[in-house]
Amino acid sequence: MEKNITVIKGDGIGPEVVNEAIKVLDAVAKKYHHTFHYTDILMGGCSIDAYGVPLTDEAIATAQSGDAVLLGSIGGNTTTSPWYKLPPDHRPEAGLLKIRKALGLFANLRPAYLYPELAEACPLKESTSAKGFDMVIVRELTGGLYFGEHTTKEINGELVAHDNLVYSESEIRRIAKRGFEIAMKRRKKVTSVDKANVLDSSRLWRKVVSEVAQDYPEVEVENMLVDNAAMQLVKDPAQFDVVLTENMFGDILSDEASMVTGSIGMLASASLRADSFGMYEPSGGSAPDIAGKNIANPIAQILSAAMMLRYSFNMDEEADAIEAAIKQVIAEGYRTFDIYKEGNHKVSTSEMGDLIVNRL
Repeated sequence: MEKNITVIKGDGIGPEVVNEAIKVLDAVAKKYHHTFHYTDILMGGCSIDAYGVPLTDEAIATAQSGDAVLLGSIGGNTTTSPWYKLPPDHRPEAGLLKIRKALGLFANLRPAYLYPELAEACPLKESTSAKGFDMVIVRELTGGLYFGEHTTKEINGELVAHDNLVYSESEIRRIAKRGFEIAMKRRKKVTSVDKANVLDSSRLWRKVVSEVAQDYPEVEVENMLVDNAAMQLVKDPAQFDVVLTENMFGDILSDEASMVTGSIGMLASASLRADSFGMYEPSGGSAPDIAGKNIANPIAQILSAAMMLRYSFNMDEEADAIEAAIKQVIAEGYRTFDIYKEGNHKVSTSEMGDLIVNRL
């Protein structure tokens, strides 16, 4: 099988960790007889330096012509970098918002998995972390409160702010469908998060999710209020498989879920549209303070590449192989500096990539 992958190496540690992900993808291609073609484009600070804008229209066109996008982290030091003296719509992160909109990416996937060997890094009590957890938060990305009308007006001598939360049936239906499809590839359980005891938008959310569930009789479905979901994530995260949520709730809960793993440098993410196309990136930042030192953890980027194989290319076996190789390397005690503790084998960025390739 041949696939065209648009590569955005980004800023900071982005190029280093993306190179390791490509190394792993090449090993997968060789083992499973695929061909991956890579086309590089610039986005973020490197694009500002080259073209004066964080993302060019030409780069968008290139991304649109491919089968998926593999993205490294973008941005720099917000205090010292000249990029952050520019207007907000010309800063590195503006490129990310622009490409999400241009590519029609409406579903954000944030897995949270606790490796048994890294359980000590989990901030939860030992009896909770000992059970482990493996969930993915499926967040609607282009609707809700963040994309509604925002106004601030003076009324009766004081400022009054107004933010409009809007969801249509079709917006909810497409994200629910994607959540159930992902559950079918996992443990077949969906927890739909809302605030249906207060919000009309959540009552519509719950109604549409219930309708979509009828098409997936194998999947167990539960509804959970967002405040309870926030509590359950720290009380018993092992209960969750797929957590389906609207934009703002998903923004908050996905950050909470990432923190209970104890290491954001191990977490991948994906942004998908209605077809098989997606953009895949690590959850962590560009870490400009360690860029170029060959010490960054490439595992999140490599896991993002595995997600690309699973969700855009329907290569479940290949994705499983990458994830198994990573688990084996971790079990053998190899660690980059961010997850290193005494008694482990400390390795560099490139060495970690080599170890994962060798276990493939």
